[in-house]
Amino acid sequence: MWSKSAGEWWANWLKMQSASMQAMSKGASLMTDSYAKMWSVASGQRVKAKEGATPDPRFKDEAWDGNPAYGAMRDAYLIWQKWALGLTDTWKGVNPDVHKRMEFWTSQITDALSPSNYMWTNPVALREGINTGGASLAKGMQNFVNDVSRGRLTQVPADAFTVGKDLAITPGKVVFKNDLIEIIQYTPTTEKVHEIPLLIMPPWLNKFYILDMRPDNSMAKWLVDNGQTVFMMSWRNPDGAMKDYTWDDYMTDGPLAALDEVQKITGAKSINMTGYCLGGILLQSTLSYLTAIGQEKRVNSATFFTTHQDFGDAGDVSVFISEPEVRFLEQLMDISGGYLDGRNMASTFNMLRSNDLIWSYVVNNYLLGKQPPALDLLYWNSDGTRVPKTCHLHLLRNYFLKPNFSKPGYKLKGVPSNIHEIKTDTYTVAANTDHIVPWRGAFHMREMVQSNVRFVLAESGHIAGVVNHPAAKKRGYWTNDNPTTNPDEWFTSSARTAGSWWPDWLAWLEKRGGKMIAPPKMAEALYDAPGKYVLEK
Repeated sequence: MWSKSAGEWWANWLKMQSASMQAMSKGASLMTDSYAKMWSVASGQRVKAKEGATPDPRFKDEAWDGNPAYGAMRDAYLIWQKWALGLTDTWKGVNPDVHKRMEFWTSQITDALSPSNYMWTNPVALREGINTGGASLAKGMQNFVNDVSRGRLTQVPADAFTVGKDLAITPGKVVFKNDLIEIIQYTPTTEKVHEIPLLIMPPWLNKFYILDMRPDNSMAKWLVDNGQTVFMMSWRNPDGAMKDYTWDDYMTDGPLAALDEVQKITGAKSINMTGYCLGGILLQSTLSYLTAIGQEKRVNSATFFTTHQDFGDAGDVSVFISEPEVRFLEQLMDISGGYLDGRNMASTFNMLRSNDLIWSYVVNNYLLGKQPPALDLLYWNSDGTRVPKTCHLHLLRNYFLKPNFSKPGYKLKGVPSNIHEIKTDTYTVAANTDHIVPWRGAFHMREMVQSNVRFVLAESGHIAGVVNHPAAKKRGYWTNDNPTTNPDEWFTSSARTAGSWWPDWLAWLEKRGGKMIAPPKMAEALYDAPGKYVLEK
């Protein structure tokens, strides 16, 4: 595995030397620039180097440009950071997996060592300490102690929102419950609705209300207001008693149970189904199983939000997925009582964007002694769930480590299945800067199934690319009817539309929604939405 030709090793050595030479050149330029500033001489080379550069939010304070000492400190750090990351590139030709891990952990180290993260090298923190007579330092220490006692970094005040009062308030009733899910039926708001209902399956790594946040950015409310009969699955937050729940159990008590119940409530012979991320993976398994037993027509159409298809390109999370790491997770879940704590999951995803989700809060909370802003998205992000051992290990080993799921004969509930035989009409949404599900991998849905697939590429990341209410008039999306299976070729000839992709999806759904009818009667309610499972901590 480690044997390489002399040419490859020579190329890698040249890359390392190139990174070092660039660092030396920039270091010399920095020294010249620093002396020039000391004598109040403008450096043309420095100005030119900054033209067209993306501003680094860590160094946005004017002191980083106005004070020669701070400017030199920043520039020296950035030169060193680029040099360190450049050295990892020498491993690309040796072992791509090792390279990806080296690059990730080098980024973690260099991000942590930024001068903006420390009191004595952060001009904003020093200024705040002087202006407040040290009160900001005392408050920052108090914030630090509080976070240590809670076992997590505070990204949003704990009392900023209340689920059922501020978030997840679209009117509805919980109409079904088993040991794994609750089903919410939302109250219709239009005189006529499409006869074919819509069942949405969110991921169980987070709570469902990412799709029902505030009214002005709730997908559930928007769909109901546009004539859809919407059912939402809400997953239970599992504990140690559920450690032996299998992938088949999740499919049986999740989408299959929900499918039975929605058809029973509405009388529909077929329904439209939607899966988000991990919910999309389970939806694909469900379609494969239904196809294998001859019941594929129970699902009229399938929509996938940011759902993996190419697990060989699992995005940044792949640095945490290898056989030794999975074995470690297995031991960790045994120690925890049979599940993976949601805080472990949150820490992992925070590391994927450490400057935004870790170090910016370290500076704000501890160095400046402030409270973080009340952002609904970050409140949802911190409201994590646990993951049962057996089901999670199955996912990691049969999807991420080995693509067993895509091989003909893969058994679901004991039945040999084949996802390549799925013929259900499909709508697939990916996000162009998604660091969890790379869009080019999601694009391979076109090759995975036999059905007609409409692929849409949304602007932004894993969450913001999906949760983008049309009223916000933000971002955009790309579409292309070219049947190519090459993602880059598809993108090159695609057309960008400004705004949310939701109307495009709605138009697609309406063509598969059947005739317009009076809203079906609400089923007998167990209790009001958002239910009880979503409130479990």
